[in-house]
Amino acid sequence: MDIEEVKQRAGPREFGPTDDMPEEYRKAATRMIQFHANSEIMGAYIERPFIRQAPSLDRKLAVSAQVQDEIGHGQLLYRAAENLGIKTREQMLDELANGEGKFLNCFHYPLDDWYELPMIMFFVDGAAMRRQATLKRTSWEPYAHAIDKICFEEGFHIKHGESILAELASGTRRDQERLQEAFDKWWPRILQFFGPTDDQSTHSDFSSAVGLKTMGNDALRTAFLNVYLPKAEKYGLEIPDTPAVTFNEDTQRYEVEEDDLDWDEFMQIARNQYPQGKGQIDKRHRTQEAVEWVRDAIENPGAGSAAAD
Repeated sequence: MDIEEVKQRAGPREFGPTDDMPEEYRKAATRMIQFHANSEIMGAYIERPFIRQAPSLDRKLAVSAQVQDEIGHGQLLYRAAENLGIKTREQMLDELANGEGKFLNCFHYPLDDWYELPMIMFFVDGAAMRRQATLKRTSWEPYAHAIDKICFEEGFHIKHGESILAELASGTRRDQERLQEAFDKWWPRILQFFGPTDDQSTHSDFSSAVGLKTMGNDALRTAFLNVYLPKAEKYGLEIPDTPAVTFNEDTQRYEVEEDDLDWDEFMQIARNQYPQGKGQIDKRHRTQEAVEWVRDAIENPGAGSAAAD
């Protein structure tokens, strides 16, 4: 197939490993799925410390299960990307550890305390679910199959995040104040989750034309905002003045003032040049180095005993 035929045929789960896809499609799909896989791995990294910091055994177990899920999602996605024949799973993991792999803006920031955890587990995972639900109809079939499992498990993650949010929102006055502080800090980052506006998005047009992407950044952000802003208010959170959010009487929809979002910082993050994000990548690099001996033992069984002889 040439790229024009791909565009004509593009539809839900239309293409798979047995199809002779043009390189332009395979590269675009690899970039998109690798970004998603990297984000799942780095999401697990910022949640992992809360396995120990969680205030009860039940919470510790739930956070542990969620972190395991996120790592599993990453592995599923790396395999879906690997089927495109552009990169191996090992290459993609190495790129992530070396700071070459891209991942979502929200996972460049560390979580400082328990009050910030529902910002990821409820709001960011809620944003992810809005996007991932549309990817069940992506044109690369292995990606869509991975998304089926991911969406099923992410639904539980969101419920867990909402449970933590509800618990803190009904706590002491100080609990409520700290929760609001966390929300003020994370709200702009959450709204940037979907990426730059459609007119500024580098890859959106091509990805949409070949069926990889089925909904634009602007529409996804608006859909999320109109579901999750009322949820935030339900738990007593006040919506920050910046970025400005207004209610459009004509469309009966909430809309965010895009110019109020710090797109310069976002672009710095997108280039993996954000200082805090560099710290997250360094953690990943150190972890990958620490378990290198395990990979060597699996790939070269008996090498250690031979060296001992």
